[in-house]
Amino acid sequence: MSDTMFSQHITIRISESLVRRLKKHAGVTGRTDSALVREALENYLREAPTSSSAYDLARAAGLIGCVDRARSGLSSNRKHFGG
Repeated sequence: MSDTMFSQHITIRISESLVRRLKKHAGVTGRTDSALVREALENYLREAPTSSSAYDLARAAGLIGCVDRARSGLSSNRKHFGG
């Protein structure tokens, strides 16, 4: 659980049905709405994928180093830079 001693206050908008479900669950578990939202957000962010660079995404997709039998020097020889 995060340290609430130096916590910040935020405001979010959620549907009435989600508010009802949150309050019902808070009542059943004896926890506050804030504690449940904080725990859900911490769990979500812990499991969320980290952002990747374009290079990382291309590498994961198998696009890095996938050209066979290409001319040498395509990335460094200026005569190949024309478009």
